[in-house]
Amino acid sequence: MQSLEVISVNFWQILISFLNLTILFVLVKKFFFKPINDMLAKRQSELDERYSAADEANRLAAETRDEWNKKMLSVKEDSDNILKKAVDTANNRSSKILSEAEEKAGAIISQAKEQAQLEIEKAEDVIKEKIVENSIALADKILEREINSDDHHNLINSFIEKLGDNDGNE
Repeated sequence: MQSLEVISVNFWQILISFLNLTILFVLVKKFFFKPINDMLAKRQSELDERYSAADEANRLAAETRDEWNKKMLSVKEDSDNILKKAVDTANNRSSKILSEAEEKAGAIISQAKEQAQLEIEKAEDVIKEKIVENSIALADKILEREINSDDHHNLINSFIEKLGDNDGNE
């Protein structure tokens, strides 16, 4: 009989175990289930807040990146415009400097030509004065000797012709 008792089912023991389990379940539910659920809900809300904050940060970062890209394009366009204006200004200035240099060079060449012409005219005046001086000296020498009236007329005519030729060559 002893072997049957070990195998036998004791109804009271099953009932007590079931009651213990029910009491334990009620106690766990009352004292532990609600706080654990509250803690889990709190953690879930914290995670949801973190996810929403991360999503918001990502959205803000994307907006900031887009604004930055737009600003960079704007800055690039502005820098290109500034560079183009600087190049245009430099080209205009260089053209102006070159034209002024050409004008100055032309003025210097013109002045040099005028100076050379004045020097030529001065040299011609000096030569004419020398010719006049030589002619006067020659006339003095010729007058010193005795000339007849034919020589005198020939000399005067020749001198007048030479003066006419010199005035026409100027």
